[in-house]
Amino acid sequence: MHRRIALVLGLAAALALGLATTAWLGADRNQRRERAGAEALAAASAATTAIFSYDYRSFDASVANAKQFITGDFATEYAETTASLKPAAEQEQAVVRAEVSAAGIISAGPDQVEVLLYVNQYRRNVNITGEKVDQNRVVLTLVHVDGRWRVSHALAI
Repeated sequence: MHRRIALVLGLAAALALGLATTAWLGADRNQRRERAGAEALAAASAATTAIFSYDYRSFDASVANAKQFITGDFATEYAETTASLKPAAEQEQAVVRAEVSAAGIISAGPDQVEVLLYVNQYRRNVNITGEKVDQNRVVLTLVHVDGRWRVSHALAI
């Protein structure tokens, strides 16, 4: 009889320990996801400003600045896009300044976060009078690389 009670108590303790461990792991996973989301959201705003802004007078410096925020195939795509954009930017004396007006997390994991950003691009060039504002929406995928959040994909929507 005492063996059965001890066995039942042992099983109950093991079950309680298993449930507590599962709850703790779930809470830890949620905290990591929330922390990743917050960090990536902050990084996304800075990255957006750098990636979607340029000045024809310092175009190469603008591109070099943006490269610190990008990684993977997107780095190649960005290099190709900016190389083809440079002649037109210089010819039109274009200055584009991007500002994030709102941002939110679409999905977050510990190593990858998707962020939706509302971006205002203030444009000036020789073809327009004054400044024009383009309002855009962009989804950025950020991945955790070498201790930093970097943009691995951008999609205008």
